[in-house]
Amino acid sequence: MQRRVFLIACLVAPGLARTARAESFDVTLTDAEWRARLSPEAYQVLRHEATERAGSSPLDRESRAGVFHCAGCDLALFSSAAKYDSGTGWPSFWQPLPEAVGTRTDSGLFGSRTEVHCRRCGGHLGHVFDDGPQPTGKRYCMNGVALVFRPG
Repeated sequence: MQRRVFLIACLVAPGLARTARAESFDVTLTDAEWRARLSPEAYQVLRHEATERAGSSPLDRESRAGVFHCAGCDLALFSSAAKYDSGTGWPSFWQPLPEAVGTRTDSGLFGSRTEVHCRRCGGHLGHVFDDGPQPTGKRYCMNGVALVFRPG
């Protein structure tokens, strides 16, 4: 039983550590307000750092010109010009729009990654990796449910 408690603590602790951080965002809502604003899936991803199932987002296949916005606060995050097919099953971009996202270290059971969040509301978007295409070499691997696409 102690082993199970340890494993659960390792999986849950990164999310708890995030809520304990003293961060301030322009858009701050109560938990009830976030639940009312977001779909259940978007709520889990944006507010509790969940990950949607690979290949489940239609935004992974979105190829029209436009801008991807935060599903939590509608901040413009990524241009379709920076989107590419990474083959991972999640919408991927080689760079965000200027001053759109923030990052922080996401430590977990299997090591550290760089978490990407919305600069305005702090919503969890996904992670960034150093295996993307040029010119940046970055892969911003985002949860589609955390994004809203606006063609244009």
